Amino acid sequence: MNKELLESLGQIEREKDIKPEELVTMLEQALMSAFRKHLHSNQNVEVNISRETGDIKAYVIKKVVEEVNNPNFEISLKDAKKLKPKVKIDEQVKINFDTKEFGRIAAQTAKQVIIQRLRETERTHLYEEFKQKEGEVLNGIVQRFLKRAIIVDLGKVEAVLPFREQVRSEKFQVGERIKVLIMEVARTTKGPEVIVSRTHPDLVRRLFEVEVPEVYEHIVEIKQVIREPGVRSKIAVLSHKDKVDPVGACVGVKGSRIHGIIDELRGERIDIITWNDDISVFIANALSPAKVLNVTINADSKKANVLVADDKLSLAIGKGGQNVRLAVKLTGWHIDVKSASQIAQAKEKQINDYMIILSKLPGVGEKTAQEFINLGLATLENIAQAEIEKLTGVSGIGPKKAEKIKQAAMDIIENKET
Repeated sequence: MNKELLESLGQIEREKDIKPEELVTMLEQALMSAFRKHLHSNQNVEVNISRETGDIKAYVIKKVVEEVNNPNFEISLKDAKKLKPKVKIDEQVKINFDTKEFGRIAAQTAKQVIIQRLRETERTHLYEEFKQKEGEVLNGIVQRFLKRAIIVDLGKVEAVLPFREQVRSEKFQVGERIKVLIMEVARTTKGPEVIVSRTHPDLVRRLFEVEVPEVYEHIVEIKQVIREPGVRSKIAVLSHKDKVDPVGACVGVKGSRIHGIIDELRGERIDIITWNDDISVFIANALSPAKVLNVTINADSKKANVLVADDKLSLAIGKGGQNVRLAVKLTGWHIDVKSASQIAQAKEKQINDYMIILSKLPGVGEKTAQEFINLGLATLENIAQAEIEKLTGVSGIGPKKAEKIKQAAMDIIENKET
């Protein structure tokens, strides 16, 4: 029987991947519970199983007292001395319990408890195993569809791919193999509940770690990933070795590395750009594949004005504004993209607006207004605050006329305010 017990424990260890020490402890606790039920009392029972031979020894532990009030937990000094001659009051004695008397019912109870404990331990092990895999990408097989969710077989457990984590353009068939990102693992009474994703940016990150050795070895670092799942992604990469081109490493020879990732993402477009600590350079890179002519930034408002060639404007903005929208998310800056002709038109309109405003002043024609603008006196406020000497710098404007123009500007401003 003892040999059979050890063999059974060994089999359970192999099949359930549970450590022998855990199994023995589990069995001891199960047998204690079964003994108590067999004795029809909540006595203080102790069970020891030999780790070498599998021998089972059971004891009922009682306290030595002068007068017994509770026979389930107490024993008289007289009776205790029969078991242990030198025993004293308040000490404890162990009374051997014949396990042969355990009986079929108690054995069945122990079996049920052991089965339950094994299930609990197995669920705990599965939970701990998959909890450690949060953020990893695993291969799975589409098992079935549950309403709008997809059940994915990961081997030891079934994972849930919720509708919110699905790419709308992707359609799967039962039995199809897919890669999924382990998003969250929760403990439940039925075992671990595993939530997976096909939309999370880390799916792209992990796929690059698999396909690109330099990324896996941290020679090339993926600083950030931004996705519009199923359509387009932008990833910013940085090389920690001068001789390694981060973009080239990720693309591979003739696109050999990135093509595998694009295929896994069902054709999702991926822009790989070089990370740069200089925000102007980084913003220009983020608008790839469009070529940027100039970037002007306002650090206080985190706004950037970007100039591109006329024929690159649509490429910079992207279909439905997608390219610039992803660049905004990647950089964290508000980006306003304009072409050279748009800038010229805007500047021309602004000058025309200034000309109209300045023409309201006495003695200011088109030529004089243009000279004021050239001097940086483009608004009524500029002229009202300007020194007379500066106004006389315009041809045909003397001190008296300058005073008159300055006063007229002040009057117009005052009338607007009232």
